[in-house]
Amino acid sequence: SIRPFSSSQEYLYAMKEDLADWLNTLFELELTVGNFVPRLETGVILCHLANMVRHKATEYLEDHPGVRLSVPGDVDISPSGNAEPGTFRARENVAMFIDWCRRRLGVSDSLMFETNDLIEGRNERSFVLCLLEVARRGAKFGMLAPMLIQMEQEIEEEIREEAPPPPQRRVCDLSSLDDMVRELVSRCTCPDQFPMLRVDEGKYRIGNASTLVFVRVLRNHVMIRVGGGWDTLEHYLDKHDPCRCMSRGKCCLFMSL
Repeated sequence: SIRPFSSSQEYLYAMKEDLADWLNTLFELELTVGNFVPRLETGVILCHLANMVRHKATEYLEDHPGVRLSVPGDVDISPSGNAEPGTFRARENVAMFIDWCRRRLGVSDSLMFETNDLIEGRNERSFVLCLLEVARRGAKFGMLAPMLIQMEQEIEEEIREEAPPPPQRRVCDLSSLDDMVRELVSRCTCPDQFPMLRVDEGKYRIGNASTLVFVRVLRNHVMIRVGGGWDTLEHYLDKHDPCRCMSRGKCCLFMSL
């Protein structure tokens, strides 16, 4: 099917989709992008996630005593299990998770969210970025990671070893990663097209400065590694390709599986 997305919506959709699948695997849930925020805003699942990270850290450090990491917290968080969305108990649960992230896990303020960002839907992006950072920290203790974090690990390994990246799973039978990249770049109609040149599988030089970037496929999204995080390639191009900046609010058609 075809869904209308603005590129900024696609960026958030891709991350929520990945995190939903991750939490479903960890806790045997049935999260979707549609119910992602409503199911998490009671804070109960978030507190269970914090406890799982703490337990994994304890186990990992017992098996790896020489590793210079610390267990995030001394005791489990005890959420109010019967909290309803929007209630004081839900806010209390979310506040406990936020406090654990900041004080125990050491998540920086730039990656934190506030209670109302989740409860009142004021800033889903901050909430999603915080969850990704929790997953990133958990992965250091051997915890199962979302696909985005696994791709980060592959890229970091590739940089260290200067080895070719592992083969990417195709989104569909008709398009390779390079085909998808070229299709997105070709939407620039300027005579002097915004440059994005393939260097190797999953590796491109982009823009007039020829910045080296890594590109991966996440389900039906083309993702680009940007700094310490991720963006969809389409959203990135909307922000950096001069001809697209003029019509940034324009929706695109996005093909789903």
